[in-house]
Amino acid sequence: MKKIVHTLSFTAAAVLVATGCSNISAAQASTPIVKPAPLVSIPTHDAFFEHLRAHCGKAYEGQVSVNNPVSSGFEGRLIMHVRKCSENELQIPFHVGDNHSRTWILTKTGSGISLKHDHRMPDGSYDELTMYGGHTVDAGFENSQSFPVDQYSKELFAALGIPASNTNIWQMYIYPEEFTYRLIREGREFRVDFDLTTPVDLPPTPWGYADE
Repeated sequence: MKKIVHTLSFTAAAVLVATGCSNISAAQASTPIVKPAPLVSIPTHDAFFEHLRAHCGKAYEGQVSVNNPVSSGFEGRLIMHVRKCSENELQIPFHVGDNHSRTWILTKTGSGISLKHDHRMPDGSYDELTMYGGHTVDAGFENSQSFPVDQYSKELFAALGIPASNTNIWQMYIYPEEFTYRLIREGREFRVDFDLTTPVDLPPTPWGYADE
């Protein structure tokens, strides 16, 4: 008789758990879990992004270390400003003397990191050549990432008559003492190195952006 009672008790408990009546109300059991789709990432991309984000709010001076063949347009003081940062986007204006037209935009996409070049006119309107850039295609490293040209940029370059840029690869390196922006393609290399050991005064607001 004892064995029969124990069996009945176990069966009743199992039924309660299976029907959601054990410590869970019917309302709780029927309420769906609502969450936004996760933005996935990998450790090397996360680490690279966070190394840059750690400098948020600071500006640094740089110098052209490679410009081959020599191209004009980068005369004057070179300042990068890690100006605006969120968990998934970094806005980094690149000032060249009195030219405040350039802003690098790094964005986590769920498939890696996108690099875009937002170019503006002095009145804030978009330059004809703007939002070109590339996207990571591999894991890279926590201190360096490469951004091969994306399809939007290839079509833009072709439309503007500069198809040589269709093989562009942009690279960024960040170490405790230096940040590097580099462009390479067949027959062209451009590189700017920024000293991260000595912050400088913040530059003006980039063209097309609001004062903050």
